[in-house]
Amino acid sequence: MASSERSALLTYRLCGGSAEEERGRERGRAAAAPRKLPTFLGVVVPTLLSMFSVVLFLRLGFVVGHAGLYQALAMFAVAYFIIGMTVLSVCAIATNGALDAGGAYYMISRALGPEFGGSIGIMFFLANVCGSALYVLGLVEAVVDSFGIPPGQEAGSGVHVLPQSYWYELLYGTVLLALCLLVCLVGASIYAKATFLIFLIVAAVLGTILVSFFATRPLKVPIRLPNVNGTETDNGFFTGFSLETLRDNLGGRYEVDYTTGQMMSFSSVFAVMFNGCTGIMAGSNMSGDLKRPSYSIPRGTISAVLFTYLVYNLLAFLMCATCNRILLQKDYGFLRDISIFPPLVTVGIYAATLSAAMSNLIGASRILYALARDDLFGRALSLAKKTSASGNPVMAVILSWLMVQVVLFSGKLNTIASVVTIFFLLVYATVNLACLALEWASAPNFRPTFRYFTWHTCLLGIAGCCVMMFLISPVSASASLGFLLLLLLALHYLSPSSTWGYISQALIFHQVRKYLLMLDVRKDHVKFWRPQMLLMVQNPRGSARLIDFVNDLKKSGLYVLGHVELQDLDMLPSDPLQPQQDSWLSLVDKLNVKAFVSLTLAPSVRHGVRQLLFTSGLGGMRPNTLVLGFYDDEAPQDGLARHPAFTSAREEVPLGFPPLRAPTTPKLLSAREYVGIVADALKMLRNVLLARQLESLDKAWELRRAASPPPTIHVWPVNLLRPDSARYADTCSLFLLQMACVLNMARAWRRARLRLFLCVEAGTMPHAQEEKLRQLLKDLRIQAQIQLVPWDAITHLHWQTCQRPPGGPAEEEEEEEEGVVNFPTNTTQVSDEYVCAANKLVLEQSPAPAVRFLYLPRPPADTSLYPLYLHQLELLTRGLGPTVLVHGVSAVTSTQL
Repeated sequence: MASSERSALLTYRLCGGSAEEERGRERGRAAAAPRKLPTFLGVVVPTLLSMFSVVLFLRLGFVVGHAGLYQALAMFAVAYFIIGMTVLSVCAIATNGALDAGGAYYMISRALGPEFGGSIGIMFFLANVCGSALYVLGLVEAVVDSFGIPPGQEAGSGVHVLPQSYWYELLYGTVLLALCLLVCLVGASIYAKATFLIFLIVAAVLGTILVSFFATRPLKVPIRLPNVNGTETDNGFFTGFSLETLRDNLGGRYEVDYTTGQMMSFSSVFAVMFNGCTGIMAGSNMSGDLKRPSYSIPRGTISAVLFTYLVYNLLAFLMCATCNRILLQKDYGFLRDISIFPPLVTVGIYAATLSAAMSNLIGASRILYALARDDLFGRALSLAKKTSASGNPVMAVILSWLMVQVVLFSGKLNTIASVVTIFFLLVYATVNLACLALEWASAPNFRPTFRYFTWHTCLLGIAGCCVMMFLISPVSASASLGFLLLLLLALHYLSPSSTWGYISQALIFHQVRKYLLMLDVRKDHVKFWRPQMLLMVQNPRGSARLIDFVNDLKKSGLYVLGHVELQDLDMLPSDPLQPQQDSWLSLVDKLNVKAFVSLTLAPSVRHGVRQLLFTSGLGGMRPNTLVLGFYDDEAPQDGLARHPAFTSAREEVPLGFPPLRAPTTPKLLSAREYVGIVADALKMLRNVLLARQLESLDKAWELRRAASPPPTIHVWPVNLLRPDSARYADTCSLFLLQMACVLNMARAWRRARLRLFLCVEAGTMPHAQEEKLRQLLKDLRIQAQIQLVPWDAITHLHWQTCQRPPGGPAEEEEEEEEGVVNFPTNTTQVSDEYVCAANKLVLEQSPAPAVRFLYLPRPPADTSLYPLYLHQLELLTRGLGPTVLVHGVSAVTSTQL
C-alpha cells in the first residue's frame, strides 16, 4: 500500500555517503511499517476531536458571552475564512505527490526547500506542543470545576475533594499528560482506536447538548467566583428560548475574565476562539500513517471543517437565545449545568480535551521525527530518530512530552491561548505561501488533482493570517516572526544541501525569463552601459586570482567563465562536459564570484571561443568583453593551492580539474591562433582585455597595507606602439579609462587611487594638453591624478630606427573604424629597441602600482605579422607585474544625465 504512494522519483536520493545511507535506512524502516488508517479514522475523527475540544465545551459560551451573537458569528466567519483558504492550499499540495510523515512540515519543506521547511517545522512543532498544553490545562480546569474543593473552603464535601492551587493544578496536569504519553507511546493504531471511541462519546454528548436546549426547563444556576476576600456568589439563568434573551445577547459586552483578571477585547476573545479551528492539520499530521494520504487528507479535512462550522454557528445561536450573559461569561462549564444528563457532558468534556491533547502531542512528535530524519539540525535532533520495532518514533514522543510539560508551568488556558493562535496562524500563512509559490512558479510538475484553489485564495489566506496575528498580539506576532527569521538564516548558512528541490529556483527562473524578454537590446543607451565579461579559462588551477580580478571588473554585469574542451563529440559515447559542470560550479561557490559557467566542445580553441562569443548569454545579457590570459612562456602556478578559500578548508583541492601543464608540454594553441582569437573578437565588436601576471597580484596585501600613499592604479591611455598616433579621446582610450574607473569603484579597490599618465613631447604645449585632459576627466566624473611623462627620447628613437614602407602620405595615414585605430599591413612598424624603451618608461614610474592598464593595439590585418605583434606585446609588458592590455570598440562614456 505504501508503494502506491511513493514513486522512485520522489524517494531516490542522488547524494552518497554514510549520512545519506543512514537516512535511507531510517526511511526504509519507516516505510516497512504498514500504513493502516483510512480516511474517517485517520483524518475526519482526529480533525473533529481537535476542533471539538476546549472551545466547544468550555469556551464557546465565553466567546458568545463577551462578543455577542453578531461579533461571534463574525469571528467564526473570519476564522473559517482563514482556515478555509488554508485547507484549499493543503489539499492542493497533498494531491500533488506522495506524502510522508510530518504533515505540514513535509508539505512546506518539499515545496519551499529546507530553510523554510525546517524553520516552519520548528514553529509548527512548538504550536502543537503549546496546543497540547492548552488542552491539558482545559482538562484540568474541567476536572477541578467538577471535583475541586470550592474556593474559600478548607475541606470539601461529597465529590469535591481535590485541593485547588497552582501547584496542585500543575500536578493534575502532569498526571493527565502522562496518560496521553502512554497512549502515544503505544502507537498510531491504538491512538486511532482510542480517538474513535472518544469520538462516539463526543458525538453522543453533542447530541445530548442539542436536545438539552429544547428539553431543559428554565433554571437558575448559582456561580461561585473567587475574589480578594474569598468567594462571591452570582446567579446565571437558563431562560429557555426567549426573544428578550436573544436581543440582550446580540451585541458585544466585554468584561474582565474571572480566571485571569484581564479585560477582554475582540482580539483576545478571538485568540481563544481560534484555538477551536486549529485542528485542521490533525489529519495531515497523520500522513505517514494513512493508507492513501493524497486521497484522505482533502476529503477528510474539508468534511470535518464544514461540519464544525455548522455546529459552532448553531450552538452560538442556541446559547444566545437561551442563556443570559452572566451565565455565559462567568460559568465556563454551564453546558453541564443545563444538560438533561450532566454526567455524560462531563465525560464528553474530559474525553474531547484528552483526545485533543493526545492529537497535538502525537502531531508534535511526528513533526519532530520528520525534522530529525531530514538531518536539517544535525546532531541536535539525532535522538529523535529512534523508533520502536513497529516504526513508532518513541524518542520523539518523549521529547515532545517533555516540552509540553514545560509549557504547563504557564498555569492558565487563556494565558497561552494567544501564543498558540499566533503559532498556528504563522504556520497556516506559510502553507498558503507554499501553495502560492508553487502556483506562481508555473512548474509543469505541479499538477494537483485537487483543483478548487487559485493564487487568489492563497494570497487571501496569507493576508488573513498576517492581519489576525497582529490584531491578536503585535508583540507576540513580531517576536514569532523574528524567531522564524533567525531559524531561516541559521538553516540557510548551516544546514546541508538537500535534493528536494528549491521553490526559490523555480520562482527565480520564472521571473528571470519574464524580465529577460523585457530587456530590449534596441533600447540600450551608453549611459547605462556595463561590462559583460567572458573570461576564457584553460585550467582554473592557474587562474584563481584572474577570476577574482575580473569579478571586480564586471560592475554588476554579466560574468561568464568560458572553457573549451578539445574533443569531438562524434567520437565519444556521451557528453564529457556534464561531469565537469559540478566542479566548475563548486569553484564559483568557493571563490565567491558571481559568475556563470559556459563549457563547450570544439576542434580548436579558436573555434571554441567563437562558439562562446556567439552563444553565451541570453537576450540582452550577452558578453560584450572578452578577457584572455596572456600568451607567454611562463610556467603556470597552482593558484588554487594558495587561495584562502581552499587553504582554509579541511579538504584538499579535488575539484576534478587536471594538473597544470608542465613547462615542457606543448600548449593547446599557437601564437598565431591566440592573436586570431583577439582579431575574431574585435571583428564581432567585442572589447578585448589581455591580462598578464595577474596571478602575482596579492589583492589582500596591496589593498590592506598601511603604506602611504595608498596603492595606485596606473593608466596609460595612449598607444605606446604607435607614437605617431598618440591620442587620448578615441574610443579605445575612453574604454580603457572606463575600465580603470570601474575597477576603482569596486568595494575592494575603493582605497586605491587612479594615476593617469600623459605622454608629452617638447614644443607641444603640455600644459594645454593636461588642461584638456583634466576637463575630459571632469566631464566624465572620473577622479584621477594626471602625471606628465616626457617621452621625446623614446619617440626620437622610434623615428631613427623605424623603416617606412614605400608609399605616399595616404598610405601612412592610420585607418579608423568606429573611432578605433586600425593597423593595415603597410603601416609603420616599430623596432624591438623602441618597444623595450617604452617598457622601461612605464616601469620607471614610481611608486609601483597594484595594477597597470595599457592600450592594446589592434592586431595587424596581415596574419603573417601575428607572431611579431604578440612578440612586441610581450616586450612591452615584460616585468611590469600585474598588467591589463585593453582594446575597446564600444562607446562607454557619457557626459549627459
